[in-house]
Parts: sequence; structure tokens; C-alpha cells
Amino acid sequence: MPTQPLPSGLPIITPRAADSHKGTFGRALLVGGSVGMPGSISLSGQACLKGGAGLVTLAVPDAIINTVANFEPSYMTWALPTDRHGHIPFHAKARLSEKLQPADCLGVGPGLGQSRGLFHLVAYLYETFAKPMIIDADGLNLLSQREDPLAGHAGPRVITPHLGEFQRLVGKPHLSMEDARSMAVELASRQEIVVVLKGPNTLVTDGQRQWHNPTGNPGLATGGTGDVLTGLITALLAQSLVVYDAAVLAVFLHGLAADLAIQETTQAGLTASDLLSFVEEAWRDYESRRDVPST
Repeated sequence: MPTQPLPSGLPIITPRAADSHKGTFGRALLVGGSVGMPGSISLSGQACLKGGAGLVTLAVPDAIINTVANFEPSYMTWALPTDRHGHIPFHAKARLSEKLQPADCLGVGPGLGQSRGLFHLVAYLYETFAKPMIIDADGLNLLSQREDPLAGHAGPRVITPHLGEFQRLVGKPHLSMEDARSMAVELASRQEIVVVLKGPNTLVTDGQRQWHNPTGNPGLATGGTGDVLTGLITALLAQSLVVYDAAVLAVFLHGLAADLAIQETTQAGLTASDLLSFVEEAWRDYESRRDVPST
């Protein structure tokens, strides 16, 4: 049976050059985690490695750093202070700044939790980090508390809300998915960001373009799979893809990994850890099809 071409609109990454080194594929920094929530940021870090980033660093509260480090030996960890509630405090920005400068991109949110200090820290990063940044999970919930949640960003931004997070961002708690899709396009255009509205046929839009993902299945409706997506997008941003292309390709690979996974597991039994195990197979499928001409 002939190999099928890739879906229309999917960015094409060329094969890696023979003289590549880890610096070629970027330095990714992920900020997240809190006491009781070390897994989310660890999943994002593992997915960032699977997505091809050259160097991955996880900045997490010092109270959980050993747990996070034990998940994966291939990423680096950077200890930030922990407040009395188990979260990263606002004054951690001084220590975090040492890793922000060399980072090629930033991912914020998985397992972060919510506090007044984090509200100010996430707003500070959103408003001052000049390179590509993805915001997910509690990062979005914290931004939603700003007077104008997505205004005033310093560089390219990707947000990855599910419907509930999107409702909070736009202040419309009863918004339907159909209406959210229309509003996401308008929001992306007005704020000059990329919106990934997660759900069936996940929508990726920059306000000018729209892409509806053909991969994925209901097995993704489980905790941690969004953290995997955050890591994949961060990895592609580290490799210098423009933000829209990085989001489209990561969403496609994420859904494809889920489709491949349920051939061996089940939709009901799929876990985020299972999903990680099939990212490489999704890459292999993508690479086998990227040179197949469209019909």
C-alpha cells in the first residue's frame, strides 16, 4: 500500500545535517511544578526532549527538584525558591533570570499552581521575555486574572487552552466550543498571538490562518497529555520554527502519537506516559511521509 502524503498545511522539517550538535537544536527552558505536582513539568520536560530540543532545563521549586530530576536523567534542573505553600514565589525571578538569558524559548505553566506571587511572576515573564514563549495550564489561569489577560507581551506567544481555560481567558463561562473557535481566531488576530484551542480537531490559529488537526482521539482526555503537548511545542520553538508552524506540527505529532498508542493500548487506558512512548513512532511516520508528493 503506497505511503500517504502528509496533511495539507503541515510544516516540513528537513533532515538533520550530519555535522549537527546539541546547540544546533536550541536551549529550552520550562518553568513549573509545585509541591504535590512534580509530574506535570516532568512530562513536559520529557516531551521536550522527544520533540528534538538540544538542551532542556526545568526550573522548579527546590522542594521538588530531586523528584523531578529522578523522572529523567537527560534534562537539567534548576532549583528555585519554594514558598510556604509549596509554590515558586515572585522573588524567584532573580534566580530564574540566570537561565532566561541563554534560553531560546520558554514554556510556563505545567503543575505551577496558583498564588499571588505566581500571578506577578507569570505576568512579568509574559511582559518581558522577548523570545518565543508558550503558556499552558495554571500559567493561563494566572494570566486570566489580569485586567487584559493577553495584552502587552514582549515576544512571540503561544497559548494552549482547553475550553474551560479559554472561557476564563475571555470571561465567558458558558461559551460553547463552536463559539470559542470563532472567538479564538479573533483573539489571536487582535493580540497577535497563536491560539491552540484543544479539543476534538484541535484548532491552531494566528488570526490569519486556521488549521484543524486531523489526528488524535478521546484517549487524550486524561491528565498529563496537555503537558506532553506543551513540551513538544517548546521543543519545536527551540529549533527555531516560527510559532504558528511549531504549534501546528506539535499538535499533529501529539495526536498521531495517541493514534499509534491505542493500537497497542486502549483509549480508556491511555496515559500521558504511554503517549510519550509513541512520540518517536509519530516522528518516524512523519519523516516517512514528508517527501511523498501530495495528490
